[in-house]
Amino acid sequence: MESDKIILTSKARCRDCYRCLRVCPVKAIKMKGGQAYVEEARCVMCGTCVRECPQKAKSIRSDQERAAGFIKDGFYTAVSLAPSFAAIYSDWRLKRIVSALRRLGFNYIAETAIGAQITAELTASLCGEDNKTLIASACPAVVNYIEKYRQELIPALAGVVSPMIAHAKTMIAKLSKEKKREEFKIIFIGPCAAKKKEAERTEFAGLVDAAITFDELNEWLERENISLNECEESDFDEISPNRARLFPLEGGLIKTAALETDMLDSEILAISGFDEIENALDNLNSNSGLNSKIKIIEPLFCVKGCINGPGAVLTEKSDIFGRKNSVIEYYDLNTGRKNKAKAGPPDFKASYRRFKIEELRDISEEDIKAVLEKTGKLNIEDELNCGACGYNSCRDKAVAVIRGMAELEMCMPYMRKMAERRTDRIIETSPNGIIILDEKLHIISMNGAFKKMFMCSEVVIGKRISYIIDPANFEKLSTRGGAKIETIEKYPSYNLICHEILYALSDEKQYVGIFVDITNLEINQKRLDEIKSKTVCQASELLEHQINMAQQMAKFLGEYTARGEELVKNLMKVSEPDNPPADRNIYKK
Repeated sequence: MESDKIILTSKARCRDCYRCLRVCPVKAIKMKGGQAYVEEARCVMCGTCVRECPQKAKSIRSDQERAAGFIKDGFYTAVSLAPSFAAIYSDWRLKRIVSALRRLGFNYIAETAIGAQITAELTASLCGEDNKTLIASACPAVVNYIEKYRQELIPALAGVVSPMIAHAKTMIAKLSKEKKREEFKIIFIGPCAAKKKEAERTEFAGLVDAAITFDELNEWLERENISLNECEESDFDEISPNRARLFPLEGGLIKTAALETDMLDSEILAISGFDEIENALDNLNSNSGLNSKIKIIEPLFCVKGCINGPGAVLTEKSDIFGRKNSVIEYYDLNTGRKNKAKAGPPDFKASYRRFKIEELRDISEEDIKAVLEKTGKLNIEDELNCGACGYNSCRDKAVAVIRGMAELEMCMPYMRKMAERRTDRIIETSPNGIIILDEKLHIISMNGAFKKMFMCSEVVIGKRISYIIDPANFEKLSTRGGAKIETIEKYPSYNLICHEILYALSDEKQYVGIFVDITNLEINQKRLDEIKSKTVCQASELLEHQINMAQQMAKFLGEYTARGEELVKNLMKVSEPDNPPADRNIYKK
């Protein structure tokens, strides 16, 4: 399971916008074939790309089916519900979410805030040791960041497990009194993507069986047609300490541990969001002396805390300040209630690893310059550092290209130049004459075919079109307000017949003329017409001749037929006995 990806990409939705790369704090996005993939070895699981992707191409792996499978298979299922649930299911929903979870089939439901209290108190007990600054280790995304990118600060981590792990341990200890571990499952529900990876860490194996987000829970409830409107109010099986319900807010750990009396206390630093975290860690690792002033830093990777987690982006309440107020109201609503939970097992220590992020090879200045030159950045002035590609500078992007994390085509200014060059090349090599005029019909540019057709050169650039041809059609175009003109014109002085297409570029206040040489077509058509005409004449003559001949033959046949008929009649008369020849005496003689 540890090899399964947590952050997924939909190829169909990824639109080559580089938004995820731009917002990724550690640049763990790899571009390949125009698609943005999460390189998990570099990812800290903060889920920023999921929250920020405008096309919803990034998503958090769903473990909803896995959790539902445990219920279907008959396991006793226990839920650890993150304290940020009060920000998501606010107002009247607060007391109904437990009933909804029971309708899904969960047997035991408790607040993760129970573990948050343990984490906060243990962290506070380590504060001030060895006169060094302590970095709270409750946020798994922060731990991932330090393990991968700020390994020199690993000794400063508190070494205390997160509330999810602390609560899982107490639940296991409690449930194991009545059941075998293989008979029940622990399901965490919260707003965090990093929790899924944390649950899969080797040292925490067997503690949390599945971690799902609030978005997954909402989809699950909708699929099962469970509406909070129809659920009754119900209490948790374990009630958490009141202060721990503030844990998901910025400074929540400090508040839970009752460390601070004033958020402006110079010995306490509660921060959220990557920029603040990076700045604080940079100062901590410098010679500024910060570590002698600050006793504890409480960092939360999501801006304003867990209430802004990436696994709660589809909920009704999206206003971050509204979410914060809902958590505070839930805390105030339950003030004075006692904690029914008993102390869990004593082992809440956390260990850390030093992840090695493999690089392809060492990168030299020559390597960087070679990549920059491929994108037309020959001089430092050419490095615009516009950030359109998602990287802060052209050099950062060049390094990413060398490491196989980025592509040359990601440079917007470079691609625009290439597109312009391709357009220029197409125009220049077109067999049709193309000319561009300004609003006063002065020649701005023309391609080689136009120069050849109208026997001109670059010398005419800047002169009016009337210098070469009759401007009448272009003048009509300028008075029509941009309507296209398509016509056939003859240019006897150039031995040309052209099919012309003229149109306006309104925004640029320019006019374009495309001239297609159809001279040979016209000549060939004329010859074809002549051949057709001669053929018709010859056919007429032949037809007339045929008719005359037929008439003559008919005449001759008529005459010969009449004469023949007379001869036949005479022969017939001669052969008759009663009609001897007139001169019979010739026989007597």
